[in-house]
Amino acid sequence: MRIFAFHLLNDYSGSPKVLMQLLKGWVQKDMEVNMVTCTGRDGFLSDIAGVRYHYFWYRWAANPWMRLFNLVWSQILLFFHFVCIVRKEDIVYINTVLPFGAAFVGKMKGCKVIYHVHETSMKPALLKKALFGIAQWAADEVIYVSKYLAAQEPFPASKTHVLYNAIEPAFLQQAKNYIRQNNTTLSNVLMVCSLKDYKGTHEFIRLAADHPEYQFRLVVNAAQSDIDTWLGGGTTSSNLHIFPTQTNLHPFYQWAHLVVNLSRPDGWIETFGLTIIEGMAYGLPAIVPPVGGITELVEDGKNGYQVDCRDTALLHKTLKKIMSDRAGYESMRQCALEKTHGFSETALLEGNLRILHGTK
Repeated sequence: MRIFAFHLLNDYSGSPKVLMQLLKGWVQKDMEVNMVTCTGRDGFLSDIAGVRYHYFWYRWAANPWMRLFNLVWSQILLFFHFVCIVRKEDIVYINTVLPFGAAFVGKMKGCKVIYHVHETSMKPALLKKALFGIAQWAADEVIYVSKYLAAQEPFPASKTHVLYNAIEPAFLQQAKNYIRQNNTTLSNVLMVCSLKDYKGTHEFIRLAADHPEYQFRLVVNAAQSDIDTWLGGGTTSSNLHIFPTQTNLHPFYQWAHLVVNLSRPDGWIETFGLTIIEGMAYGLPAIVPPVGGITELVEDGKNGYQVDCRDTALLHKTLKKIMSDRAGYESMRQCALEKTHGFSETALLEGNLRILHGTK
């Protein structure tokens, strides 16, 4: 079996990390694996043993019109290059709906086209309509990362499947080997996200400023120069530290007592929440939004709480409740650890392989 996997922007965010796990699994199954992504970027998809790499031009731009132009032009280039390479018997695997040029390649060559859909929040609405329209036209099989996403973005003419994202075995083992001191004061709050306002970054900064009794760390998928520009010369409270892109998050989870996701429901709906599951592998309770696929990870009051970050009073109350109730915290820790059992990499790979081989 020869497979061509397409992903637009290689970085250290969730969707390329999931694809990285699949690529490694396909290589182990002796598939001929071709990875197609943009040039000039390091991320989770870089330097995977046994994978053959192909690159196309794409540049992210801050200006939305330039970004749209770059996307369209990159996909035109992708189409004309790979329509000469991909064969009918190949599988075209499209990670996120963005690399739409691959859909045209797959349909023109008569390939089996599989979409792995990670997103629902996308602006402008016209772009989302176009990208999901192409996906609905082209996809033979669709993989969703949560039940919420499957209900939100139906593909009536395609075979659909829900495969939850998974934690790598090596990550789980390192978390399992870590011995947490249970007699320490509960005080450390961690958020890992993209450097976007709709991810609740400003709400996190305000939360830190309002709670000087706790320590806060924000890890963003961006360079330090981008962080400096985003802050615009402003200052943050002394109990908050902001970190650029990190390839190793273990020290941050080991430091934290609580992991949060403060994405604004009016700007971004979380379809899964991989960093929340990684935090749970360390026994960390979580605060997450009350909508989206992320609610399938956090049961309100059991392994964390569902709170809209715009409800400032409830957010503050919930934070203090978690940090001040030691017995309740220990109960949530155990529930968080138990919850991770349902997100194994083995289950992800086995389910994915059944879809590739048409046995599911």
